[in-house]
Amino acid sequence: MRLYTTIIIFALGFLAYACGDSNDEQKDPGITDNPDPVVPDNPDEPSGQETLYNGIVLPDVWPPTNMDINSYAPMSVSYLDNPPKVVPINVGRQLFVDNFLIESTDLERKFYKPQKYAGNPILKPETALELGPKSGIPGASAKDGGVWWEPREQLFKMWYEAGWLNRLAYATSTDGVNWTRPDLGDGTNAIPTLARFAGNSSAVVLDYDAPDAERYKMFHRASNDDAPDNEGYSMISPDGKRWSYFTPTGPCGDRSTMFYNPFRKKYVYSIRSQGVLGAAPHGRARYYREHSDFLEGAKWTKSTIVFWCNADNKDEPDPEFNLPPELYNLNAVGYESIMLGLHQILLDENDIAKAARRPKITELKVSFSRDGFHWDRPFRDAFIPATRTAGSWDRGYVQSVGGICTVVGDQLRFYYIGFRGDDSHSYMHSNGATGMAILRRDGFASMSTTGEGSLTTRPVTFSGKYLFVNVNCPAGELKVEILNKDNQVIENFSADKCKSVAINSTIQQVEWTDMSDLSSLTDQEVRFRFKLKNGDLYAFWVSPSTNGESNGYVAGGGPGYTSNKDTEGKKAYEQANSLPKL
Repeated sequence: MRLYTTIIIFALGFLAYACGDSNDEQKDPGITDNPDPVVPDNPDEPSGQETLYNGIVLPDVWPPTNMDINSYAPMSVSYLDNPPKVVPINVGRQLFVDNFLIESTDLERKFYKPQKYAGNPILKPETALELGPKSGIPGASAKDGGVWWEPREQLFKMWYEAGWLNRLAYATSTDGVNWTRPDLGDGTNAIPTLARFAGNSSAVVLDYDAPDAERYKMFHRASNDDAPDNEGYSMISPDGKRWSYFTPTGPCGDRSTMFYNPFRKKYVYSIRSQGVLGAAPHGRARYYREHSDFLEGAKWTKSTIVFWCNADNKDEPDPEFNLPPELYNLNAVGYESIMLGLHQILLDENDIAKAARRPKITELKVSFSRDGFHWDRPFRDAFIPATRTAGSWDRGYVQSVGGICTVVGDQLRFYYIGFRGDDSHSYMHSNGATGMAILRRDGFASMSTTGEGSLTTRPVTFSGKYLFVNVNCPAGELKVEILNKDNQVIENFSADKCKSVAINSTIQQVEWTDMSDLSSLTDQEVRFRFKLKNGDLYAFWVSPSTNGESNGYVAGGGPGYTSNKDTEGKKAYEQANSLPKL
């Protein structure tokens, strides 16, 4: 009876909300007793030897409860020390960011960072709302917020903070570069249902798998003045503009956030420890909460979250400040076959920044996870650094944006925020703005050579038919051969019979002269051996069609994609090619 009652209450509540005037603040459903959407059975039961899409088997106790809060050593990543004997590669492009897929190689791994867009910032404080009418501190910065592609409307959508600790605002764009601020009812683009909350940070997820009524999810951490019990609120929306079912969360420090793990269909709350859960020995750090149901997951207590991670001794102190770095935030998204993370690393402190009359220095460092909890951080340079130059729009306080990046053809566009500061206002917090940095698709790392070399994968299985690569070798060559379970070259898939690839392409099919496809090898244990001359190999995958779709995840989405998954391949590139090239 309780189940049916819940369904009826929710349906009536949403119908009344949807039919009401979204511009009438008196009809705002506000903070209610939350007749929540139906919760899946036992959403928090232990995983118990759950096997992931990539062959990794999770331990019985999940999430792990044995993380050492006192350690300042890099996080141990067990699946790299003991990878599966056979790796299924049916989900996503297979990236070479670590050795998970590699059995042997004499190629060199190179890491890359995105280039900041020359037209930055793409959104800066210009309107009365953004110039900070309440605090006098201007800003137009997402502070996580989010940038997502909405295929139903063929628009990019952005959620950002207008002014400092002011209103959450909404913007749209057809190309991801030029943004429009739609009037949401009071002459501004501020979200009406959040009028009572001054935002400290927000995180929005476009949930492509959810019912229409809860297509958008938001975790909103109010300012400390508006969150006396150190709680946030989780809420849902059909369109990203009208929000309801405000569910109070458990305790969390400011700058806590949330993201979605699509591989395990879990909502993950990235909870800041400081000032709420007791100071961690190494400063700002993160606790972890996952749940299959978004609103139920918000109802954590101190006993239902686990310590997760902090900065570590491979994060080098800034020579100017010589302070141990701290983990200011950790945000993530599903990208192809991995969880892609951005660790926001703090290098100085509030008092230092105030004395120097500038924003404090935080920078973004890239991280990768194949189980969604343990992070490998092989590249410790700043992935998106602070400029640090007086007058620069991103002088300091560089932070990630929810969704992490969008996929536009052969580009990854990372949205991020930075702060210029202002001598006449709050030095640390004024003139926040939003910009972009651009990276080659899959371009986090390559296996490379200026001569000749090879790479042989661990045993893998696949259900697709066509091999694709992301490669840059126009002045060189790539050939591929396939080995059987006994490590012998399969006759019709030898390197001699492979058609030479000499191109710079992020989606290139590899073919053999005597075979039309790989269907004869479906579900068999094989190894791929890539033979490369003078080039860079970024990724490979086996697609079900000659369109080259990967069936992996595309972060914040992009033109041509109908969800957060690549089911389109080359067809998505065609739509992206209609946009201006950056």
